[in-house]
Amino acid sequence: MMNSMTATPVTPEARAEQDSSIIQRIQQGLETTPEVHASLAGETPILEIEQFSLWYTKAQAIFDISMAVPRGKVTALIGPSGCGKSTLLRSVNRLNDLIDGVRIGGRMLLNGESIYDPSVDVIDLRKRMGMVFQRPNPFPMSIFENVVYPLRIDGESRRSVLAEACERALRGAAIWEEVKDRLSDSALGLSGGQQQRLCIARAIVAEPDVLLLDEPCSALDPIATLRIEELIHEISERYTVLIVTHNMQQASRVSDFTAFMYLGRLVEYGMTRDIFQTPRLQETEDYVTGRFG
Repeated sequence: MMNSMTATPVTPEARAEQDSSIIQRIQQGLETTPEVHASLAGETPILEIEQFSLWYTKAQAIFDISMAVPRGKVTALIGPSGCGKSTLLRSVNRLNDLIDGVRIGGRMLLNGESIYDPSVDVIDLRKRMGMVFQRPNPFPMSIFENVVYPLRIDGESRRSVLAEACERALRGAAIWEEVKDRLSDSALGLSGGQQQRLCIARAIVAEPDVLLLDEPCSALDPIATLRIEELIHEISERYTVLIVTHNMQQASRVSDFTAFMYLGRLVEYGMTRDIFQTPRLQETEDYVTGRFG
């Protein structure tokens, strides 16, 4: 297997032919069992996905995915645009429930409990999962109120409790020193990178079981991206992180485990260094070395 992540330049015509060949090969093997590395067997899962499928009305977007997300680690979902990685991520906290015509098959378990059981309170479920989106989405309110918002909607009103939680979350998101003297200022006045770290603070203030990151750096400049990546490393010491990223270099830098998805299916899943340095499938190597996608 190749170690280089730099693709050899090719003409657009050769690239299209190469892509078509790779796609055809993957499609022919889609019904086979995904390549899941034995290194995952020694990990304790916090999230277990079992033969999970999802349809948008009649169109199937996810096909029989089974994978366990290790507790206390960073797991990256990679793959070309439209491969289903964000759909899978949003299924974990049932955001796809908000879309008309969506139906699912299979199971997801969080700490051994079914996420999709009819008895599950979806609001309570989402409190256990912090979510950060592609673009920073601070609320039009103060920095302080942005951070403590999840606690307020849960009924917490004690100022001392909110203040302590706010400082803890802002420190955890590595932005406390930058904003501690202007907590009453509007969060909309922060830079893009600061706003994204504020959103991370809001996501962790309630001490979630899992932190879900959906391409959290795609709208940020390189300096802000580096800061977020450093923050992910720091956060992973306290939280389980599941991150979707289109940036393979980012996945290789921030994650412990990586799952490669294509056409709504899991292709290969293992330790990040193995996926990028010694992948077992030619399809995975083709993708991580930039030959297609």
